[in-house]
Amino acid sequence: MTILVAYVPRPEGRAALDKGIEIAKRRQERLLVVNAGPGGTQEDPSLALGSEVEQLETMLQNQGIMGDFKQFVRGRSAVEEINELVETQDISVLVIGLRKRTAVGKLLLGSVAQELLMTVSCPVLCVKSQS
Repeated sequence: MTILVAYVPRPEGRAALDKGIEIAKRRQERLLVVNAGPGGTQEDPSLALGSEVEQLETMLQNQGIMGDFKQFVRGRSAVEEINELVETQDISVLVIGLRKRTAVGKLLLGSVAQELLMTVSCPVLCVKSQS
């Protein structure tokens, strides 16, 4: 089975990655870290840049677990990419990070997090960052 982590280069993404690594080590499962965005002409803050991608790949190699980092920028949303992976891979759990919210913001999750919770067919673990 595989632990799937939805990664974004923000504190909540790093929290999801840390939790995914912890679970993968404990369960001795494969770890798949995915960073996805639709791409296009505008910069997408949800996409990891080249140097960060290299750091993530090196970190996964040094963790002593079977792990892969994949980045998708092919015109599809992160939700579409993650749903496809959940349907085509043997995913035991999807780990996503949540941002801390204001009182009003607590009424709603982020749109990607909310859509993932409503659409994926596997268990979802939501984590918050410490910062």
